[in-house]
Amino acid sequence: MYGALDVSTSALRAYRTQLDVIAGNIAMKDVTRDEDGNPNPYRRRVSLFAAGDPSKGNHAPGVHVESIVEDTTPFPLRWDPSHVDAIKQGPKQGYVRTSNVDTHTEMVNAITASRAYEANVTVMEMTKRMASTTLRLIA
Repeated sequence: MYGALDVSTSALRAYRTQLDVIAGNIAMKDVTRDEDGNPNPYRRRVSLFAAGDPSKGNHAPGVHVESIVEDTTPFPLRWDPSHVDAIKQGPKQGYVRTSNVDTHTEMVNAITASRAYEANVTVMEMTKRMASTTLRLIA
């Protein structure tokens, strides 16, 4: 029984982290400058899952976020010559490099992660109910 709870708990942690990453992507999607003030748009981040639970050894059942990586897709360009970060010279003059975050993709990912989180909560509740029923039958 505790193994099933541990697996679901590890999934809850992983999906919570994924939802945090998605929320950060949505919050930063309009940022066109890096922390140093250079015209470098925010780059979308993605959480990568891996099997196992490092707190119990890599061969333990469960899942964890192995790393959070940046999406390497190119930055889209938006025509806005009056923008302070617009490209000043060359063939792309007047365009602004914008973040590679797509709100629609992020919302779909958030819904998927939310549903998976809910499914794991349901598994935990069913496991607890089965344990309780088993104890009632024994007693």
